Amino acid sequence: MEHAGRGRADARRWAGLGLLALPTVLLGLDVTVLYLVLPSMAADLAPSATQTLWIMDAYGFFIAGFLITMGTLGDRVGRRRLLVIGMAAFAIVSVFAAFAPSAGLLILARALLGIAGATLMPSTLSLISNMFADVRERALAIGVWATMFALGMAAGPVVGGALIGAFWWGAAFLIAVPIAVVVLAGARVLLPEYADPHAGRLDPASVALSLMAILPVVYAVKEAAVHGPDVRTAVLLAAGLAAGAVFVRRQRRLASPLLDVGLFADRAFSAALAVLLVGLVGVGGTMYLVTQYLQLVEGMTPAAAGLWMGPPALAMFAAAVGAPLIARRVRPGLVMAATLGLSVIGYALLAASGTGDALAVVAGFALVYLGLGAIAALGTDIVVGAAPAEKSGSAAAMSETVQELGIAVGVALLGSLTTAVYRAQAPDPEGAPPEAADRLADSLSGAIAVADQVPPASLAAARDAFTTGVNAASLVAGAAIAAAAVLCFVALRHVRPLGEEQRVEAPLP
Repeated sequence: MEHAGRGRADARRWAGLGLLALPTVLLGLDVTVLYLVLPSMAADLAPSATQTLWIMDAYGFFIAGFLITMGTLGDRVGRRRLLVIGMAAFAIVSVFAAFAPSAGLLILARALLGIAGATLMPSTLSLISNMFADVRERALAIGVWATMFALGMAAGPVVGGALIGAFWWGAAFLIAVPIAVVVLAGARVLLPEYADPHAGRLDPASVALSLMAILPVVYAVKEAAVHGPDVRTAVLLAAGLAAGAVFVRRQRRLASPLLDVGLFADRAFSAALAVLLVGLVGVGGTMYLVTQYLQLVEGMTPAAAGLWMGPPALAMFAAAVGAPLIARRVRPGLVMAATLGLSVIGYALLAASGTGDALAVVAGFALVYLGLGAIAALGTDIVVGAAPAEKSGSAAAMSETVQELGIAVGVALLGSLTTAVYRAQAPDPEGAPPEAADRLADSLSGAIAVADQVPPASLAAARDAFTTGVNAASLVAGAAIAAAAVLCFVALRHVRPLGEEQRVEAPLP
């Protein structure tokens, strides 16, 4: 479905896309920039183990929780206005985070950054939908948008390491200030305003229900990733699903719902969301495991590991920009299925890799990232394009929520599987002190921490056990991605090439 106003974009709109790329890169940076900053920050603030986890997780946790609310709020108050407000708030809270005097206040700052970030993600994507009415240009613009976020995530460790070497840990948060200045100065000149003139009032009960549905699920997934599944995570998951059911029922009754659940009746919309979810589960967990492999198995520094992640980032960039161009002549579902097929080959490489195979691991992950680039660009375009213009903020928020949830689930599932395999094959401590033996049997990072107390052969066996866990997780992820490729072929093959009139033919059975 094309939105109204089919004119091609002028130079001002392409410049506006460049402006929207800035907060998008910033959001990606903030996901991973603390990977290298954490040790220095911990030395200053002395957080407990629980506080450390919340410093890392609060940002993504609250982004996921507030995306639907903020996406719909942008439809009501204006997408450019919400972007400006969110960008200003993000910069102010970033300064607060940079100079936070305690771990508790830093956790608060990270939570507020997540809420502010939730205003930016759907605002940027829905503005792109308004600015690029031509479906081919819109797909290319969304590909650039998806790539900027992924490049921000890939650059986070490198940028964090450079800043901590030149300044102090708080400088990692101050990156937001100059970016905010540029965005706030250029927004009124380069970005159009759009709001739904017929939108009703925001329903507070729906907002509460959406938070009650998403936050417990995300929290349960993150807790399971760290501590394994237990009764508490099961209760939280059940509570979130129950709240989600009540939320959906309420949306069906409202004249102006927070989320138009009728969008799910569109076959392409639902299938594209499912592909994005499965794809991000695989990529989220695999990215976590590959970075661990490069540092813990191959012994690279975080900065060196970040540089090795450069080729996969370039592969993702090529796919995100190239897939929309190919999809002008080939049906998007077929393009997505083909690139996911290449990702399956990447997972096979990861499943066959051993210790000392850094090149094969990075090559495999590059193919995994290639598939992500295609589905992030074309899948997001299908989701946003399926919604009418006045609902594009809500559709954008739904796309982002699914992707955030996919990353969290991927880390939990594939990380837990790798840990289970490691513990099943934990090496014999061979007379090591009890505490060192426990840490050796628990995780590879624990084994490396007590490397001076265990024999070299035990440490080598620990690396082998972790690599076997990565192999098993890659097999599972590869099977899921193969299923997603089939879903693309079956459920999205009726979506015609970009630029052709859509839905002129009935979906094939």
